[in-house]
Amino acid sequence: MLFNSYEFILAFLPVTLVVFLLLGSASRSLALGWLILASIAFYAWWRPFNLAILLPSIAVNFALGRALLSLPGAPRWRGVVLGLGIAFNIAVLGYFKYANFLVSATNDVAGTDFVLEQIILPLGLSFITFQKIAFLVDVAGERVKSFTLRDYLLFVLFFPQLIAGPIVHYRESVPQFRDATCRFDAQRFAVAITLFCFGLFKKVVLADGIAPYVDSVFGYAVAGGDAALVQSWAAAVGFTLQIYFDFSGYSDMACGAALFFGIRLPTNFDSPLKAANIIDFWLRWHMTLTRFLTAYIYNPLALASARRRAAAGKPMLGARGSSLGAFASALAIPTLTTMLISGVWHGAGYTFILWGALHALYLIIAHGWRQYGPGKRFELPLPLGFALTFVAVSFAMVLFRAPDLAAAMTMLRGMVGLNGVGLPASLAEMVHMPQLGPMMSLEGEVFLSRFLPDAAWIAGLLAVALVCPNSVQVLARYEPTLYPVKRAPKVLGVGPALYWRPTLAWFAVVAVLAAAAMWRLTGPSEFLYWQF
Repeated sequence: MLFNSYEFILAFLPVTLVVFLLLGSASRSLALGWLILASIAFYAWWRPFNLAILLPSIAVNFALGRALLSLPGAPRWRGVVLGLGIAFNIAVLGYFKYANFLVSATNDVAGTDFVLEQIILPLGLSFITFQKIAFLVDVAGERVKSFTLRDYLLFVLFFPQLIAGPIVHYRESVPQFRDATCRFDAQRFAVAITLFCFGLFKKVVLADGIAPYVDSVFGYAVAGGDAALVQSWAAAVGFTLQIYFDFSGYSDMACGAALFFGIRLPTNFDSPLKAANIIDFWLRWHMTLTRFLTAYIYNPLALASARRRAAAGKPMLGARGSSLGAFASALAIPTLTTMLISGVWHGAGYTFILWGALHALYLIIAHGWRQYGPGKRFELPLPLGFALTFVAVSFAMVLFRAPDLAAAMTMLRGMVGLNGVGLPASLAEMVHMPQLGPMMSLEGEVFLSRFLPDAAWIAGLLAVALVCPNSVQVLARYEPTLYPVKRAPKVLGVGPALYWRPTLAWFAVVAVLAAAAMWRLTGPSEFLYWQF
């Protein structure tokens, strides 16, 4: 069930909430039990068979967690149980998400012709897998010292974060469920409605509004057309904006839906397109994934490398000017491994592997500049740092969006100018340079009347992403999420007016955004992260 659907907005969410509040007035246990049942129904809505995969996996992980709790004085056995748990979760994810890709890759390399029946990926399996692995690691590390079946089911199944995150830690969500009043709170409901409507508008109006243009250019590349410089960059930037508003909008809706029940989910986006370097970008983009990758993959790899170097008496990685060997083993290799895992986690395909490798290269260069660069006197000016980061992110997004390597290479060749400039013919003639046209699509030549609205839409999305405060910043006074972000600086001299308060004026603004989004729900739409 999609958040941006009439079924969810007009039926599932209000019914679930009303029953939750009615039961909460009599018994908190009944209310939380209802929330578990409603979450199961939410997950089963699209394909009930998914429960045959999800529920046994939950049972196995619960049993493994209890086994870890029963071994407080046996670190060796705890390590064995933890290893089995991680292997089990990776095996389940690997079969459903990567089996077909591995068969295809084997055929490519060995020239074989193996065929595997198409496997349908259960919804949200990647997110659920990371969440369960983090739970087992935390239990093994004694950061979770006790839990009940109800606590565990609420942690894993809570429907706002079930399909596409944010990736929540047990210690963040379960204490909130234990303290939940399960009662109506007018201010909390107003904040929740506002955040949900912000997210719905971002997803349905802003992200879906640019999708047809992005799809048309990538479709042209898939069909074998030579996408030219202007349209390739426009599509790359358009998709970067589309996926940002799509997924940050989803995260806003998830956080808003959770807040109705008194639960604050972690902040997942903090205006990442405003980042002045790639390191800062990853601290702002899909923040709960970044912290998972850092805590459970990068840090253990870097620590193991440091221990090996220390045992061998080799120099360690210092603040600046360390040896290349120390930099490679303690930072570059863990970064490359982590980002390759991130790429594979996002999708089973060569393009995702290359996307992860390219971002690893970005990060290694950025850390290398900090380690061996000329120092703060020669740091890039903020506008230049922002421009380089935005261009690098948009360039890599082509690999994320393209359905195959051939289409990705066509787009990337266009972005470096190998397929011509490709202005609409009428615009090329207006600037007296007809050799710069024409811009082509699947339907033939792109006319100025078709190009200008798409260009204006991209410019408008850029203005919103780069100038306006984000949703969590607008609601910062009321802390709608865990770990609230810093307030945005004044924009064009306007400060307090940009921040939400329960006033009639803001009610009107939110009502207009909600009406526009609800009207737009009838159009084509999909969550870009639905497949993960």
